[in-house]
Amino acid sequence: MQPLSESTYLVLLALAKESLHGYGIIKKIEEYSGGEIVLAPGTLYGVLTNLQKQKLIELVTAEKESRQKKIYRLSEEGHHSFLQEYARIKKMLTISDDILKGEEKA
Repeated sequence: MQPLSESTYLVLLALAKESLHGYGIIKKIEEYSGGEIVLAPGTLYGVLTNLQKQKLIELVTAEKESRQKKIYRLSEEGHHSFLQEYARIKKMLTISDDILKGEEKA
């Protein structure tokens, strides 16, 4: 599996615990980052399209005020990919911490 882009990882993170619509994903990422990361709608919808093509997210359609609102959730494969990327990032951080503390491992 290729490493995920930051925006792709953040979208999967936002969907890790709940299904959300596009604006909800933007707000969840903003909340998680303390306001430091704000995904533009164009970026988000590009990521969502790619994730759907890769079958990492699924679309759930809900009606609201006679308009259909697109709600997204992780697929089983998407959840697995998210956990793999989380483990990869965590490993890289552990290696970095060890090196910066002078405990480089052979």
